[in-house]
Amino acid sequence: MPVFHTKTIESILEPVAQQVSKLVILHEEAEDGNAMPDLARPVQAVKLAVDNLVRVGRETISGSEDQILKQDMPPALDRVEEASSLLLGASQMLRGDPFSVPARKKLIEGSRGILQGTSALLLAFDESEVRKIIRICKNVLEYLAITEVVENMEDLVTFVKNLSPILTKMTKEVDAREKELTHQVHREMLARSLEQVKTLTPVLISGIKIFITTKQQGGRGTPQAQENRDFVVRKMSDEIHEIIRVLQLTTYDEDEWEADDLTVMKKAQSGIEGKMKRAADWLLDPHAVMGGVGEKSVRHILDDAMKVAERCVSPRDREDITRMVDNITSMVDGLAELRANDQGNSPQAVALARGIQQQLGQLQDLVKRAVANNERSEVVKPAHTVTGKVEQARRWLQNPGMDDGGLGEEASRLVVAEGRRIAASLHGPERGELLHLCDETEHLTNQLADLCRKGMGNSPQAKAIARNLADKLRELENKIQSALVNQVADDFIDIASPLKQLSDAAVAPINMPGRDQNFDDKSRKFESHAQKLANTAKLVAAAGAGNNKKTVQAIDTTAQQINDLTPQVVRAATVLFMNPQNQASAEHFELMKKQWTDNMEKLRGLVDEATDTVAFIKAAEEGIRRDTERTEDAIKHGDAPGIVTNTSNIARRANRVLQVAQQEADNSEDPGFVDRVGAATENLRSSIAPMVQNAKILASNPRDPTAANNWRKANNRLIDGVKDVRHVVEQEFPPPQDAFPVPPPDMSQLNLVDHISAGLFTPPPPPAPPSYQQDAPPRPPLPTSTVPPRPPPPETDDEDETMMHFPMPQANQPIMMAAHALHREVKQWSSKDNEIIAAAKRMALLMAKLSQLVRGEGGSKKDLIATAKKIAEASEEVTKLAKLLARECTDKRMRTNLLQVCERIPTIGTQLKILSTVKATMLGAQGKSKVIVIATNNYWCLGNTSVMSCCCF
Repeated sequence: MPVFHTKTIESILEPVAQQVSKLVILHEEAEDGNAMPDLARPVQAVKLAVDNLVRVGRETISGSEDQILKQDMPPALDRVEEASSLLLGASQMLRGDPFSVPARKKLIEGSRGILQGTSALLLAFDESEVRKIIRICKNVLEYLAITEVVENMEDLVTFVKNLSPILTKMTKEVDAREKELTHQVHREMLARSLEQVKTLTPVLISGIKIFITTKQQGGRGTPQAQENRDFVVRKMSDEIHEIIRVLQLTTYDEDEWEADDLTVMKKAQSGIEGKMKRAADWLLDPHAVMGGVGEKSVRHILDDAMKVAERCVSPRDREDITRMVDNITSMVDGLAELRANDQGNSPQAVALARGIQQQLGQLQDLVKRAVANNERSEVVKPAHTVTGKVEQARRWLQNPGMDDGGLGEEASRLVVAEGRRIAASLHGPERGELLHLCDETEHLTNQLADLCRKGMGNSPQAKAIARNLADKLRELENKIQSALVNQVADDFIDIASPLKQLSDAAVAPINMPGRDQNFDDKSRKFESHAQKLANTAKLVAAAGAGNNKKTVQAIDTTAQQINDLTPQVVRAATVLFMNPQNQASAEHFELMKKQWTDNMEKLRGLVDEATDTVAFIKAAEEGIRRDTERTEDAIKHGDAPGIVTNTSNIARRANRVLQVAQQEADNSEDPGFVDRVGAATENLRSSIAPMVQNAKILASNPRDPTAANNWRKANNRLIDGVKDVRHVVEQEFPPPQDAFPVPPPDMSQLNLVDHISAGLFTPPPPPAPPSYQQDAPPRPPLPTSTVPPRPPPPETDDEDETMMHFPMPQANQPIMMAAHALHREVKQWSSKDNEIIAAAKRMALLMAKLSQLVRGEGGSKKDLIATAKKIAEASEEVTKLAKLLARECTDKRMRTNLLQVCERIPTIGTQLKILSTVKATMLGAQGKSKVIVIATNNYWCLGNTSVMSCCCF
């Protein structure tokens, strides 16, 4: 099947596919008894174009030194020439006999050959261009590998002089390639890795410099300086290996996540391949530096291999890789010990090095086999987020009797496990409530799973349990997200203080009493603080960020950056602590601090973006009230440190409220909202300093009642300021309605006795008493008699009735599943007077029809081509309407996300039309339709995202 990963390939293949589709339709019409028209002129035009293409292709081959290109392109050229000859022969035969069957067969074979041969030719040339960029990337890697031998400042000058031009060339080539790619995700991956390389380059130079100066000035802190240098080298190398991997990608699945097992395995495989040369160099050099880049390359290969082993579908692959890693680890440890004792040239050491190299090659083969087996298995794994898992469980609960391979049940159990993991970090009633809800959800999951195993998944009892379980999962998801908001409000209250304390400890005077102990204490607190923030962020990514893949992956990536950078910041601080007079040490520490701070601020911003703003402000307000109670307790006991600690937390929480409110104002283009937020935040900002000032006075004399009363007045003003900010934001972001209402029960299948026997019937709870709190939201509740405008009854739209004619999808019908999923989402809104919903519903119906056509369940090739074209047209309409709506959207972030989705839809539409044409040229053969499935699934993902975004405005 053709690939369309570059704009050039797509622009050339699309007109070719259009012409081929016309020939396919003519061929099919001839099978119904119609005479074929005279094709002499169009075929002659095709022949002239092919002759020109072949000429250019052969000139390219003769002028290239790429042996792979010289091997791959000639067969493609031959195929195109052969296809052109078939078309010419078919044209001549049809002129003599317009009903000739052999001529029609030649015509369709020639059409298929033109399309596939052109695609193969373009791909061969494109791969050659990619190899040129990869060679430049590998040149950079070779320069990075020689950092170990840079031992003085003259060497460093030479190193930088040689590295700079090749690094600049790589940057230029990768940047140009990024702009040529059609898959936005691949472009983003390249841009991200390239940006990391640019950012790390000055840190690398600083790391080499600090190693040189530290070693020259006595050696104190040299191991830490070496670790810093090697860390930066490894990070840059990993990013360049990732660039090389992404450059070679040609397809993308919108359902694919960076944390997917197969994606992680392929990254690890790429990392292993990139480190093999350094590992081999270390093994061949008996005098190689111990603990240097070479030895670390070997150990990182083993780590990457274990990442693959942990994700293997095949137990045999997992066991073989694990056994091989254990063997190699023992051998490497033995070789390192011999070399440390100056026995690197001994027969035993030489034999060990040779054996390790041989087994590393075998390990590489095992990893390759494991990746291939996982790729072939196509096992569907649970989603990466709680929202995604709840959605998978919901599909199971809608039809418990359908065999989904246990995916829905597993997803439900993983949601429970996530809830318990979060509960472990909670305290008080909130922890008990969450654990109780987890127990209830697990109990219902067990009941339903038992019924399904007994073949009673479609029984009234099972359906009743499924409805109850759906409610519990939704309640559990909301409870998890609520708990995470509180945790974010507490953990991200202050991100800078521990680093500042570490920085102060690193430059403390040498004669300061307890200097060493103080530095060790501040180092531990900084590492603990950073680890806590990174863990909380990962919890938000997994359970609190909804199912926004971009945000989730950005949080995970940035949190990992924090985990990687934190020990390096401590090492840089240690070098400065040991060498306070070394200016290079101070400069390097500042660079590492900036790296860490930039990433932590980015992480905090991402977490704030993933957290509901109103819920966060409420959590901060509740935290301020708790800190106020603790301050009152400290006043009662005359505890000055307690007053300082708790009032400082109040000020920090108020500043966090200012931050998130300002972020919402910056994200909005609604002048009224911006003005209201500005007024409220200014009022809050002006109340913080007086509270802090009065707190300082109070702390100096906790028994002074006048000081206490003054502080209380200032603090109450601050609390009122937070409340005002919350009210302003609440008016702009009212609580969202449930996007997935529980479907009404099938009344004919319900039985009260079944409910009572299953323990599911409970009387409705009494209505909650009205709340008379002064800080209640100003907006009154809607009257109970008012019917919400969304979602409307499904039967209001004709499209919903039409969809019922298609059978429920099975697990082996991915296109039909995508069609039903899209239809399920959009049927929440009526298509009457709503063009974007109407277009999306047409897309769902057309996708369902495409599923039947691709599977050979009726229809013709003409229908296949026409259906793909109609899907593209419907998606173009959705894109057009979404862009119009985006121009009116005052939320910058939402508008940007929607426009990015709109940018990707036309590309996939073009791909789907071309792929359907190729499928239609395959005569009676079914062939593999995996790429059509991927393209259609991508359509579903983007169509669903665009519709949901538009309807949430």
